[in-house]
Amino acid sequence: MRGTLLYAPGDVRVEEREVPRIEQPTDAVIRLAAACVCGSDLWPYRGIEAVDGPTPMGHEYVGVVEEVGSEVRDIRPGQFVVGSFFASDNTCEICRAGYQTHCVNRQPGAATGAQSEYARIPLADGTLVATPGTPPDDLVPGLLAASDVLGTGWFAAVAAEAGPGTTVAVVGDGAVGLLGVLAARQLGAERVIAFSRHADRQALAREFGATDIVTERGAEGVAAVKELTGGLGAHSVIEAVGTQESMMQAIHATRPGGHVGYVGVSHDVSLPGEALFSSGVHLHGGPAPVRRFLPELIDLIWNRTIDPGRVFDLELPLEQAAEGYRAMDERRAIKTLLRP
Repeated sequence: MRGTLLYAPGDVRVEEREVPRIEQPTDAVIRLAAACVCGSDLWPYRGIEAVDGPTPMGHEYVGVVEEVGSEVRDIRPGQFVVGSFFASDNTCEICRAGYQTHCVNRQPGAATGAQSEYARIPLADGTLVATPGTPPDDLVPGLLAASDVLGTGWFAAVAAEAGPGTTVAVVGDGAVGLLGVLAARQLGAERVIAFSRHADRQALAREFGATDIVTERGAEGVAAVKELTGGLGAHSVIEAVGTQESMMQAIHATRPGGHVGYVGVSHDVSLPGEALFSSGVHLHGGPAPVRRFLPELIDLIWNRTIDPGRVFDLELPLEQAAEGYRAMDERRAIKTLLRP
């Protein structure tokens, strides 16, 4: 099969790889209908995270089940499925509490290598969710978004306690931040303030429900949010970047007693104890338990209540994965969808 490998920073290649097979009786093998490039894939692509030789890329996926292991009971060959980027049994005490990314039997990188034609999914019964039927092609991008960026943006909004009557600010105008805007509005937020300097992303944020756009960053961005909220700050702030500046901007833009939901993969973030102590804000986040939300999100997409697939503004064949990475790195694309 053809699959995407990252050899070194900036060096993406699509090459022949071995087709995955059932290794454990709880595995499934799926034929990918679509995959994509994640913002987190750009960290090693840019050399910010180490690359240790040719590394299979991709962890967002939808597709058709080809084969299942002998202990798989609920997932069947022929089903169209959406899965999480963490493999979880969905039955342990932590999973039942809604934190499948911390499942006692979790397997990070469940579908590592999903930018390919096939993928092996461990703990298939707990990780995969079947759609009501075979989706029409125009729903595939939305279902693909559910496997990570929509689920992550949704978790951020939930962690920030976005809800009816709240004002939500979103730090980060990448795919996760934009879908955090959508999630906040779906959860009933009265006002959603999106931080963005890019006209195309501002337009999509508006389409997803943003009521206000703030172009400033750092202290100036915080001041703009304070001005929009009568000097108090937002009830809820989504942090979807993962840098020191974005985290502190999120904390300072939150009113005392408010909540920050952080899902940006942290890189060299250090929280000053005194600033955190004096802020009076709640912090909650981390790797999103996408599996918790998949049934609800699939239903919303299937019934065309939401269209998160709009976040994909570049679609390419798998063979052109390198261009998909370049386009996102150069901010010519918000998010690249790859068709095997």
